[in-house]
Amino acid sequence: MPFVAKRCGVQFSPPSIVLIYESNVDDTNKIRKRIIPVRNFSNCSDCCMAAERMKHHIRHRAYLESVSLGQLERLHIVLRDHMQGHSLEHTLASLRLHPEEDLNKLDDEDLNKLDDEELARKKVQMDKLFERNRRRKDDPDFVYDLEVEFKGEVAREPCSWDEEESDDGF
Repeated sequence: MPFVAKRCGVQFSPPSIVLIYESNVDDTNKIRKRIIPVRNFSNCSDCCMAAERMKHHIRHRAYLESVSLGQLERLHIVLRDHMQGHSLEHTLASLRLHPEEDLNKLDDEDLNKLDDEELARKKVQMDKLFERNRRRKDDPDFVYDLEVEFKGEVAREPCSWDEEESDDGF
């Protein structure tokens, strides 16, 4: 990889993505800055599609190779929310991930009532939380066939399927 991204940010006027990167061309390891203009983007644009277009653009592909698509999407969300008149604090608060709070919110919140973009944000947050808590075989605290009893589990009502009746046909 000839370019390694160090920092990413946004510039509101004109709307641009600012990339601080390290150039490994000619073994000089120079730190450089690249301003990538965000074209054909409005306050109604799809941030996911715009980020994907930018990441695969022929001019910017090499520079954005080490930047994740999720990070580019979040930067586009910041730009779009600024165009819609939201404050930067409001936008950053909506993008922030608090695992304990989000778990409690997900229990109370009806995800069926959200629009597609907000639902996509929630799914990304749930995926991040899942990956953070996931245990792999290589992890030192990995236990195969772990059984856990949860506290406060409500006693279940008996069901007809639970009865010990034998069917002669099976």
